[in-house]
Amino acid sequence: MSVKLHIRKGDTVYINAGDSKTKSGKVLSVDVEKRRAIVEGQNLVSKHTKPNAKSPQGGIIKQEASIHISNLQVIDPKTGKATRIGRKLNSKGKLVRYSKKSGEEIR
Repeated sequence: MSVKLHIRKGDTVYINAGDSKTKSGKVLSVDVEKRRAIVEGQNLVSKHTKPNAKSPQGGIIKQEASIHISNLQVIDPKTGKATRIGRKLNSKGKLVRYSKKSGEEIR
């Protein structure tokens, strides 16, 4: 079963819960099965790494952890604020996402 999520890769989102609350960033990837997304520069965790070819020293690396999509809201392109997302058919008969706040289509 294919699940439609309100968030896609490349969207600018507002984080409304968790350690990175009130911050925003660009979605780098979305895991549809787990309903989680990775947001650029947010929800950073420390990862301990062994020495390898990429990092010969090893050590502790900061990297983004996933955030559940229920804690994310797409930022309205017109107002620049967080908004809910709806779906409607456009003039060409294609299903598109739109902002509930401004009615603006989200690409």
